[in-house]
Amino acid sequence: MSRHTVLEVIATCVQDAIEAERNGVDRIELITAITEGGLTPGIGMVKQVTEAVRIPVNVMVRPHSRSFVYDKLDKETMAEEIRAIATTKASGIVIGLLNEEGRIDTAGLEELLPLADHLNVTFHRAFDELEDQLAGLRVLQTYPQINRVLTSGGLMPAPQAIDQILALEEASRGSSLRILAGSGLTIEGISEFVAATGVSEVHFGSAVRVGSSGLAPIDPERLSRLAGILHP
Repeated sequence: MSRHTVLEVIATCVQDAIEAERNGVDRIELITAITEGGLTPGIGMVKQVTEAVRIPVNVMVRPHSRSFVYDKLDKETMAEEIRAIATTKASGIVIGLLNEEGRIDTAGLEELLPLADHLNVTFHRAFDELEDQLAGLRVLQTYPQINRVLTSGGLMPAPQAIDQILALEEASRGSSLRILAGSGLTIEGISEFVAATGVSEVHFGSAVRVGSSGLAPIDPERLSRLAGILHP
């Protein structure tokens, strides 16, 4: 691999974040409830992690794991979380909203994005529930504040959706939106995956943890091996 591929890793506690930085990670996605796909961590955790590391920390804003369709009270909760995160040293937020028709909730984005102020914004894997991802990408490209989309190219693990991720990567070129590929990626297969899709950013969770378990700590040996592959 001849170029530097950005490596984002999930952290669920302060020690995760420290190990991630120590072992070559470029950026952290900070969450709680990893087995539910990630929910908003407490503000105390956000403050502790963003004080403990120098690499960028993007914080999940997801009030519950029932669905990605949020009502008025959910959005008010998300608004409060974004305001609080914006007062810390966090670099960004990770957010995703769908409407009842299964499309991107543009009204919700227009309500919440202004509160993010200086923060980067990643649209998370709610994107993978869209029937037409290329149309969804065009919608997201109309919001300059949204920097990237975390996707596995649909409901399957990313290695099984190489053609779709390649199509999304090609459709994102020339825009401010980057494709962040994640879900089901392996250390052993990452070189071939990056070569096949052309993505410049990848996202890892359980695969860099002890025993590949989401509830286990980060495994420094596995993580440094991955970083060495992505950062030649």
